[in-house]
This record gives sequence, structure tokens and C-alpha cells, in this order.
Amino acid sequence: MTAFRTLDDADLADKRVLVRVDLNVPMEAGRVTDETRLKAILPTIRTITDKGGKVVLLAHFGRPKGRDESQSLAPVAKALEGQLGRKVAFASDCVGEEASSAISRLAAGEVLVLENTRFHAGEEKNAADFVDALASLGDIYVNDAFSAAHRAHASTEGLARKLPAYAGRSMESELAALTKALEAPVRPVLAVVGGSKVSSKLELLGNLVRKVDILVIAGGMANTFLAALGKKVGKSLCEHDLADTAREILEKAKAAGCEIVLPVDAVVAKEFKANAANRVVSVDEVGDDEMILDAGPETVAVVAQKLDGAKTVVWNGPFGAFEMTPFDAATVAVARDVGKRTRAGTLLSVAGGGDTVAALNHAGVAGDFSYVSTAGGAFLEWLEGKALPGVEALRR
Repeated sequence: MTAFRTLDDADLADKRVLVRVDLNVPMEAGRVTDETRLKAILPTIRTITDKGGKVVLLAHFGRPKGRDESQSLAPVAKALEGQLGRKVAFASDCVGEEASSAISRLAAGEVLVLENTRFHAGEEKNAADFVDALASLGDIYVNDAFSAAHRAHASTEGLARKLPAYAGRSMESELAALTKALEAPVRPVLAVVGGSKVSSKLELLGNLVRKVDILVIAGGMANTFLAALGKKVGKSLCEHDLADTAREILEKAKAAGCEIVLPVDAVVAKEFKANAANRVVSVDEVGDDEMILDAGPETVAVVAQKLDGAKTVVWNGPFGAFEMTPFDAATVAVARDVGKRTRAGTLLSVAGGGDTVAALNHAGVAGDFSYVSTAGGAFLEWLEGKALPGVEALRR
């Protein structure tokens, strides 16, 4: 983490600390239904309050077009109060008199949530006047929202250029994990990339073949590669128009010395539904009226063999239609294998992306991985090798 400024570098005593956090939590009937993101920001809040700083939280919620009380952060502030175990004040705007007055009432060690930044058009436009209005409210800026760091918005990038800027504890953990996994990894590095479409992960695959030693291509996207190699995939999800692209990726991998692992067998069915009649076949034996819904046991065994020699694993995407039994078997088996090796201390494992987090939770091993990112788009863009505006602004 020497490349980034962290809270350990900051003098926080009696400072107004503007902290960008992720409060975009699931809500139902005005209540927060999953407090994972609230728990994630507690270490940053406590570090600042313990050092005598005044915590002013900035966040967006949903996609409002102007002020929309149905997307207010007020109920989220109340839920945070429960997690933090202390009073959390709330201001009904994030700029102007309402915000400045609420901040002026803060004593050292107190916490305030400002209203949804996206109630103002200047947030997503990173408008200079809106950045200035936010900056006038604080002395120090802290970004603890890696999930929003791929956006050059006023509260994620603009502010970091205006005030002394530091990474919060959650951001620090994320950057440390990603740096260990891809920027300065212990090799060999094995990456698992799954999901439905090659087209959505072209940049990811192009970057990974240059950075990892073994690339396991799984899920629906593997069908496109199998088809490009002349295999019949029946009615499987497959982007036949990307056959040339798939072959180009295979050539790039070969030139870079990256080993590509594709399924050698598959679980196929004629219907896309849970517990549909199915069979395990070689990838050379998929019927015209069948669809590949999971990788087979021989493929799982091949991946296990590759894991024997790996030191670092990066995972994004499932092996099959893991939401439906029995087509979750390969994802669960490999996830548990990676989790077991991580617990044994032989593997560093980093995973991220919505489907991936859901799959690891389904397998019951999310807590066994070295790091699981809930960041989604930002995690994917990091893996693609893109510079994230909110992260770049925190570099020393």
C-alpha cells in the first residue's frame, strides 16, 4: 500500500473529514435488508473518531433524477446508527446551508450523513462548482468506496483533487488485495473467468492473458471458445459471431505463455430449468438438441490439478447455471477446493463481481477466500487493467 495515501498518514484531530462511502444498500419498505456495506465502513469511521476527527459521510443511493425522497439516505443513516452503536446525525442536503450548519454542530468524534449526492446533477457531471461546494465543507477527504472508484464523479474524483486525500480502511483492504493478486502476485497465478458472454469480458480476457499463468475459461463464454475450436455446442448459449475473436484470444495467450483451460466435459440438458433431466458428456458429444449448463467432473478434476501448482487465484464468474440444481456442482466444487487451499495457507484467493459473490455464498465459502470484493464494475475494470479515477487520485 506504499503507493497510496492512507489514514495512517493523516492528521485527523478536530478536522472535518469528508468520507465517500458506499451506502447503496438494498432496501425494502423503508428498511435496510442487507447491512454488509454498512459494516464495511465501520473501521474507517472508528479510526477517524478515535483520532478526534469529525466524520461527514458522502454517498449516493439509487439513480434519482433530481431530489426524490423515496431515495433519501435518511433511513440508511438510522441503520448505520444501529451498526455503529452511537448517534449518527443526518442533514437533508449534501451542500449549502443545511449541510454546513449540520457540520458546524459536530463535535470531535461525532458522525453525520449528508443527503444523497445524486440529488444534484453536478455529482455525476463532476461539475467544478459542485466540487467546490462539497470541498468547502471539509478539511480532509477520504475515499472508502472502491465500488464507486471507477466513476469520475464529484464525490469520488473531483473532491480528491481539491482536498488532501486518503484511502479509507475498506478501500485500503481492497487495493492491498488486488495489488497482491495482479500487480505484484506470488506466481503461478491462476484466473477463473466465467459468465455468460465473451463480448462483456473481452477487455478482461485480453488483459489477463498478459498477467496470469493459467486462465480457466468457464460458464457460457466457454461455449464460444469450444465452438471456435470446431466443437458442436447444440442449443447452448454461444456467441458464434465471436469465433474469430475467441481464436485471437487463444493466440494471444499462447504468445504470452498463458495456458488456457477449457472444459473437457459438460453437464447437458434439453431444458433450462432446475433439476431438468441431464447427462454428463465429453465436449465432443453434445447433442444438437442439448445445452451445456455446467462443467463436468473431469473438468473440475483438471482445474484441481492446475490449482496444485498455483499460488494465487483470481476469480470472476461461475462455471455454470449455479442458481439451479444440479447445475451448481462445478462452481461449488471448485469454490470449496479454493477455499480449502486458502484456509491451509497454500493459496491467496481474490474474487469479485455480483454473480461470483452470490456463487461463493451459495457454496458457503465466501469467508474462506483471502478477499471477496463486492465492488462489481470497479472490480471488473481493475481486472481489465483500467485506471480507476477514484483510485488514481489517492496515489502519493
